[in-house]
Amino acid sequence: MIMKKPKIDQGKCIGCGLCVSLMEKVFRLNEEGKAEVYGGCEGWEGCEGKIVEAIEACPVQAISWETAKGR
Repeated sequence: MIMKKPKIDQGKCIGCGLCVSLMEKVFRLNEEGKAEVYGGCEGWEGCEGKIVEAIEACPVQAISWETAKGR
């Protein structure tokens, strides 16, 4: 099974907080003021669509999907 989860390129992130405002259950700003992923979509209807919205809204295209093999 292939699982997708969002990832943020810390080198590109400018800390605008747009992703946090769209998905505060998945993204947050860290101590450096950059966005990071801290939550997931498990059991949350419509979560992936909201992450796609955050990916498309990011002004510096710092958010993408990371794929991992699940068990």
